[in-house]
Amino acid sequence: MKKINFIIFSVFALVVLAGAPKALAQQQVMFTQYMFNGLAINPAYAGSHETLSFTALAREQWTGIEGAPSTQTFSVHSPLHNDKIGVGLLVMHDKIGVTEQTGVMGSYAWRIIFDDTKKLSMGLQAGINRYNSSFSKVSSTDPAFANQDVREMQPDFGFGLYYATDRFYAGASVPQLAGNYFGRKRGESNFNLVRHYFFMSGYVMDLNPSLKLKPNLLVKAVEGAPVEMDLNANLLIKEVLWVGASWRSFESVDLLLQIQLTDHVQFGYAYDIATSSELNSINTGSHELMVNYRIRLSKSKIITPRYF
Repeated sequence: MKKINFIIFSVFALVVLAGAPKALAQQQVMFTQYMFNGLAINPAYAGSHETLSFTALAREQWTGIEGAPSTQTFSVHSPLHNDKIGVGLLVMHDKIGVTEQTGVMGSYAWRIIFDDTKKLSMGLQAGINRYNSSFSKVSSTDPAFANQDVREMQPDFGFGLYYATDRFYAGASVPQLAGNYFGRKRGESNFNLVRHYFFMSGYVMDLNPSLKLKPNLLVKAVEGAPVEMDLNANLLIKEVLWVGASWRSFESVDLLLQIQLTDHVQFGYAYDIATSSELNSINTGSHELMVNYRIRLSKSKIITPRYF
């Protein structure tokens, strides 16, 4: 059964990658814990933690299906030069069936500081995307698959804006502007990286001295696909434990948990439940783990709670 599911996923990926642009729409990796992993969406997020911040995230989507999406990211970012500049590095690996993408992107954010709590950042990112498809593994006897293997590396870049106070944030970004084509043969392309447009926002409000509520919103738009939306609400209990839930349009309902283990270390987990009955019948949900570690940059600074 797993072998059959793997072949189905691989054939589906081949049809998508070789088909019309409308079928290519949702390529950018999605994260349930996007509100704690902003550099993966927006380069202007660099330096926003006001510390040297390391984040590792692993996502296993639709577990139980061989060849289902598997994603890993590692990011590091920090403010520099009296907090007026933010720099960051993002490494991302994404695999579905017999196709893989690996990207390494550097980020630079110029920050306008209005006061101690209000900052506006304009960010750029640039780096390399490596695309690898091994469709010959699906069928070694079918030339239609054998001729579709692609191994290419191309540059890419992105842009973003990010505004934040101590209780509110909003950002807009286009993380892959180049629109690269991979696998050109006889004037045709197997795969096109379509531009994605993101808007994200959130706000933290006090419910009582021990409880805070943070609603979040992520809007995703891409040519050839419906606009998608993530609606999320998290409760923060005693500045230590986040408990939340999300609704992702057309896709899933998600549960989130994050623990502030120490002043330096945060651990997060998310579980996605597919809202499609077809997907629910063949998988056991999606899992996402995140660890964040922060180091203060000088003895004069302390690590204060960050809500996003």
